[in-house]
Amino acid sequence: MDKSHQAPEPPLPTESSGLLLGFLGVTGFSVTLPATILALESFGPYFIALGRAALAGFCAILILAVTRSPIPRGRMWRDIAIASIGVVFGFPLLTSWAMQHVPANHGGVVLGLLPLATALAGVIINAERPSLRFWLFGILGSVTVIVFSLLQGAGGIHVADVALLAAVAFAAMGYAQGARLSQSMKSWQTICWALVIALPVTLPAGLLLYPYDTPVPTLSAFNGFLYVALISQFASFFAWYKGLAMGGVARVGQMLLLQPFLTFVAAYLLLGEQIDLLTVGFACLVVFFVAQGRKAPIRKTA
Repeated sequence: MDKSHQAPEPPLPTESSGLLLGFLGVTGFSVTLPATILALESFGPYFIALGRAALAGFCAILILAVTRSPIPRGRMWRDIAIASIGVVFGFPLLTSWAMQHVPANHGGVVLGLLPLATALAGVIINAERPSLRFWLFGILGSVTVIVFSLLQGAGGIHVADVALLAAVAFAAMGYAQGARLSQSMKSWQTICWALVIALPVTLPAGLLLYPYDTPVPTLSAFNGFLYVALISQFASFFAWYKGLAMGGVARVGQMLLLQPFLTFVAAYLLLGEQIDLLTVGFACLVVFFVAQGRKAPIRKTA
């Protein structure tokens, strides 16, 4: 009896698991901007960016020690340093500064360009070659996010937008490099070593930038800081890097198209920013484009 019809195609379970893990990571990331705004009630933007990395770095040392993880070798350190520049320094510093000047929903919209940037980084760093169909739906998804921002009145140009666009470039580089590393080490080890290698900078900078002369931080500011340190900078990367490594940088990176709308939900719950039917409608359209892009072939060259 031919049982070939009972066996699923090997790539599909891996890809589906990668997309699920990617979605979990994006869900964690989507709260970053509202949580940063809460943290800004009591902390400065540079302390938030570097202090969160220092706190996450201590957690990383603890986990690496308890699990007796092997020390990276050779050119792995170079790749870890590149990932660290992107996701430990560049993205947190730029977004923390920008959130002083624009609301969370505006920031979430600008970061809607991150999926295309991540796909481009996957082409450059991971030698992925998405098909024309993939680029078509990826561009349609990004254009949808931009049109949505214009309709929501977020179309004005702000100086902070330059910082957010630079943050997109840093994040895309860090994501693609981390995914590459996660193919040769465990995904959680990738972000752990990226945080540890940054500690000689983030720890003294965090101690220096702490606002000693201000009153005791508010509870909401303290919780916001803890979130960006332990979830945004640390735990979310466990799922995110694993998802990118399993499903591919370009394909799983399209989950980032959903981040602006998840940010709207987080901003509604944490900051009271309103959600309307227009937001829901555009979110459904983006989900459609993500689903279509998932079906598009992506090949990987040597």
